[in-house]
Amino acid sequence: MQQSAPVVIAEERKTKSGHVLGVLTLNKPKALNALDLPMASILLDTLEQWKSRQDITCIVLTSAGDKAFCAGGDIVSMYHAMCESQGEIPAFLTSFFKTEYTLDYCIHYYPKPIVVWGSGIVMGGGMGLLCGASHKVVTETSRLAMPEISIGLYPDVGGSYFLPRMPGKTGLFLGLTATQMNGADAVHAGLADYLVAANQLDILMQKLNDVEWGGVNHHDSVSQVLANLDAPLSPPNSLIALHQNAIDTWCDGKTVAAVVDNILSAQESDLPVSEDPEAHAVAIKWLNKAQKNLKNGSPITAHLVFEQCVRGATMTLAECFKMEAVMSCRCGESGEFQEGVRALLIDKDLSPKWKYNHVEEVPHDVVEGFFSSPWAEDEHPLAHLGEEK
Repeated sequence: MQQSAPVVIAEERKTKSGHVLGVLTLNKPKALNALDLPMASILLDTLEQWKSRQDITCIVLTSAGDKAFCAGGDIVSMYHAMCESQGEIPAFLTSFFKTEYTLDYCIHYYPKPIVVWGSGIVMGGGMGLLCGASHKVVTETSRLAMPEISIGLYPDVGGSYFLPRMPGKTGLFLGLTATQMNGADAVHAGLADYLVAANQLDILMQKLNDVEWGGVNHHDSVSQVLANLDAPLSPPNSLIALHQNAIDTWCDGKTVAAVVDNILSAQESDLPVSEDPEAHAVAIKWLNKAQKNLKNGSPITAHLVFEQCVRGATMTLAECFKMEAVMSCRCGESGEFQEGVRALLIDKDLSPKWKYNHVEEVPHDVVEGFFSSPWAEDEHPLAHLGEEK
C-alpha cells in the first residue's frame, strides 16, 4: 500500500559552514496548503525541537506548488464540528485554535531567524504564519487577504494585533472589505519586508547555504541575503498606498455603522485623479470589489473587526491571541460562522443567511458576547502564553 505524502516536509539541510538550515514545506498543494490541525501540530512541534539546537541557524517556511503559500485554515473540518455541536463550542475548534495560535505566537518570538516565502495565495491562517516571521517575503504572484467577513468569522491569527498597527486605517479597511493585496501592498502595510521575484527561491536557498554562519547575528546574515535577491521585473503598484488618504477618510468614524456607511457610499470622485485611463479603471474596480465584499459580508463580523481593532491597539500580542481564542470559539457556537462556510464552501450557493441584514441591527449585547470568555482564567487554552523577553 502506497504511503501518503507528509502534510509538512521537515528537512535539515547541512550548509557549507557545517551548520544546518531547517526547512519546513507545507505539502497540500491540491488544497492550496490550507492549514489543518496535523499540519499546525507538526510545525509547532518541529519549531520547538529546533529552538534549542545550536547547529540550526535559520528556518525557512515555504510551500509545495506555485499557486499558494497557504490559503487559510481547515474551515471545512470546523464546519462539520459545528454541525455536530448543536450550538455549543466544538471541542475540535478549541483544540485547533489553541494549536494554531500557539504556533503563530511561537513564530513571533522565535529566537532564530524565520524566513516565510509568501508567494501565491496567502490568506487567513497563512497570514498568521507570515506575519510573525522575522523575515517576511512576498513576490509578484502574492495575493494576500483576510477574507473572514465573507464567512462570518473575523481576521484572527493575530489580526487584533497587526491590523490596528498598519498605516492609518488600513487594517480596519482590509478587515471590513476583505480586499486582496499584492506584494507592494503588503510591504506598504507592514505585512512583508521584502518584495522579490518569484523565481528567486532556489537562489535564496543556495545563498543561505553559502553563508558563513559562524557569526553571532544570524538575523543580519539573513537580511543581507534577502536584500540582494532580484526584484520582480514588473513589480506591482500598491493601490493601498495610492488610496491611503481615501481609506483613512472612509474609516474615520466613531462607530462601525458610520465607517460602513462611509465605505459603501464612497464614489469614484473620492479616488485620486489619474491621467492614465487604465489605472483609473483598475482603481474603480478595486473600490467596487471592496464595497461588494462589505455589503455581502456578515454584519456581526463587521462589528467584531471594528472592536478587535479598537481593543487590540493597546493590547500585547499574548493578550490579543487570548482574546481571539475567546472570539473564535464563540463564533463556533453562534451559527454565523457555520452559515458562512455552508454558503461559500459546502452548498456553494454564495447566499449566506446572516442573522442580521445591517450592522445597525446587531445588538450591543450580541457583540459583547463574543468577547465573554467561556473559561475561568486558569482554564483558558492559551493561559500559557506570556510575553517573551
